[in-house]
Amino acid sequence: MIRKARIGDAAAIHQLLVEHASQGMMLSRSLAEIYQAIRSFYVIERDGVVLGTVSLQVWWADLAEVRSLVVDDTLAGQGCGRKLVQLCIDEARELGITRLFALTYQEEFFSRLGFSVIDKKELPQKIWGDCMQCPKFPDCDEIAMAIAVAVADADTIKR
Repeated sequence: MIRKARIGDAAAIHQLLVEHASQGMMLSRSLAEIYQAIRSFYVIERDGVVLGTVSLQVWWADLAEVRSLVVDDTLAGQGCGRKLVQLCIDEARELGITRLFALTYQEEFFSRLGFSVIDKKELPQKIWGDCMQCPKFPDCDEIAMAIAVAVADADTIKR
């Protein structure tokens, strides 16, 4: 089951991020950051256990980020990551956001979803708002990728 995250999911989300960050697959986030952004998270839950997550971080009127995407190894190859990213695309569309990006080490995965590699310089809001506090700044090795999002009209949103 995929659903919006709840406060009670924060520790499990944090654990998933820490585990995958320790493997060099992504950057982690602090538990405090997760609590502060809990309303932006979706989770995959099975039998009461959080097995995947993603967050949609809005940066500007036309720009949002797919962030903290992780799926437990037990769900690998089942399309769960794609479904989580699609939820972010759908929510961005409903919000009227026309461009979605990700900083990732998984270029092939995001390419299959329609994202293209871009220069990080195209994301000044992200760099000034987030990256400057990162221990990898200014030598970030993540790949910036983006996709254009067609904005939904009011009739589509009502359905």
